[in-house]
Amino acid sequence: MSPLRSTTISFIGAGTMSEAMIAGVLNKGLVEPHQIRASHPRAERRGELAERYGVSCVASNAEAACRGSLVVLTVKPQVLKHVLRELRGELKPEQTVLSIVAGAPIDAIATGLLHSAIGRAMPNTPAQIGRGMTVWTTTPQVQEKQRSQLQALLGALGRELWVDDERMLDMATALSGTGPTYVFLVMEALIDAGVHMGFSRRVSEELVEQTMLGSVLFALESHKHPAELRNMVTSPGGTSAEAIYQMEKGGLRTVLSRAVYAAYERTQTLSEAVTKSVTGE
Repeated sequence: MSPLRSTTISFIGAGTMSEAMIAGVLNKGLVEPHQIRASHPRAERRGELAERYGVSCVASNAEAACRGSLVVLTVKPQVLKHVLRELRGELKPEQTVLSIVAGAPIDAIATGLLHSAIGRAMPNTPAQIGRGMTVWTTTPQVQEKQRSQLQALLGALGRELWVDDERMLDMATALSGTGPTYVFLVMEALIDAGVHMGFSRRVSEELVEQTMLGSVLFALESHKHPAELRNMVTSPGGTSAEAIYQMEKGGLRTVLSRAVYAAYERTQTLSEAVTKSVTGE
């Protein structure tokens, strides 16, 4: 039986990630459309979601929130302060709040809402097709039943991982949250290299996309360390050995490591800015 079977879910903000969650839980049969309510300021967007999924959509954030046993904050960071002000003191103690607002710490959410049962999650772009990686945590006030509900909801987006330290969410933001950006850039570079050699862009894209997909699936099924897999396909004096030499010579590992750490530092800076905005400190 789905942990969400008797749960009503209210999405505050009905953007891309909200839609991914709505589609995920409905496609997996975890809830029925009548259990979902979403808020959005634009009537056109509300109409789209209502027609596409049969869910209830309203303009008022407060109206949406009061109906949900699980309230999901999916708004942009720049409007978070306004949304928290709208909902401040309106939530019941038994309601659970889940925030996927980038850079918004739990303490800032709790202070803004005057509420303590809060979860925070960092999904990534592939969640939009149910193949995402989401790292999440909760406050101690979130009970086991509520955690099961959050786990089921986030599991509809792909794989989920609970951590006991909120600081790991900033780390996950830099690695898995921002991670698709790194992958897309590598794909783009490889496609351009194929075009440079003489392939048409369409053919080069097909070769790179399937190679990336197949390599990841092979790595998952083999359960081997990436270094071991790389050694398997690297013959002495061969093409892979020469390619790896050039990448190492160009400092690829160092560039990627620095990029991830820079994203981590940027996440911390944004977190401080959001906290100051919400709390007024």
